Amino acid sequence: MAAGEPRDLGSYYFRFLPQRTFQCLSTQETTSRLRQWSMLGRVAAQAFGFDQTFQAYRKDDFVMAFFKDPNVIPNLKLLSDSSGQWITLGSEVKKIEATNVPCTQLSMSFFHRLYDEDIVRDDGHIIKCLDSFCDPFPISDELRKAARKSGSLTTLHTSSLRAPRGSTRGDRPQLGPVLLVEDSEKYEIFSQADREEFLFCLFKHLCLGGALCQYEDVLNPYLETTKLIYKDLVSVRKNPQTKKIQITSSIFKVTAYDSAGMCYPSTKSHEQTFSYFLVDPIRRHVHVLYHCYGVGEMS
Repeated sequence: MAAGEPRDLGSYYFRFLPQRTFQCLSTQETTSRLRQWSMLGRVAAQAFGFDQTFQAYRKDDFVMAFFKDPNVIPNLKLLSDSSGQWITLGSEVKKIEATNVPCTQLSMSFFHRLYDEDIVRDDGHIIKCLDSFCDPFPISDELRKAARKSGSLTTLHTSSLRAPRGSTRGDRPQLGPVLLVEDSEKYEIFSQADREEFLFCLFKHLCLGGALCQYEDVLNPYLETTKLIYKDLVSVRKNPQTKKIQITSSIFKVTAYDSAGMCYPSTKSHEQTFSYFLVDPIRRHVHVLYHCYGVGEMS
């Protein structure tokens, strides 16, 4: 049996939880930032509950059951490729892909190396670079440049970014290459394992933004918004033995296919079009973080 095809879907039943709201996406400051980054109106978070014990090794069955559930089908939001309006999934899912996304980070100190490696100046500005372009992203600073993998069409432009005051400078490389350009000397300050972390993925998505993204001159808005969303979506608990905080969420990047091809999160593939499922096995909740690349709301 191919991965993602159903075996016993009857073991999972879901319910929509409209009462679970996500303040991380609705505060005035966050909506203002998302508007600037051309993501407002194209990003959403939803919550669903489920009734059986979650077993990570059965993630494909779990996700397929999710898309088949009659309580999910009329409530799961996505953007129409044709109208740009929010709709629900109208086709029958035949296959899914659910890729594990590591989630181990408990502190924003994960990004301190941006300061330590001379990607952010002492005054908080991100160091700029000569303008270049890699479809669909223009690049004008060192942060976006480093997000791109060699040979892939994923580069970005932005103005510059600033770090918080008081950070030590030292001999640091510039920032842009950190996100987009794999052959940049700055790219390697984050290992491949670091780049697969959900915290890094979330930060990168916000930095790259939507089709008409107006990039920040300072780093803090990206870090602050990343932290807000991360804390709102990721579940943690205190280990009763060690008394240390540990992450309990299992996270998957999800794609679904109908008889015609890819149907979720869109019929068109794009680095900035994504859906992450964050499964809390203790509360038995699924948080869905969705974004579809395009032109966000401007007013």
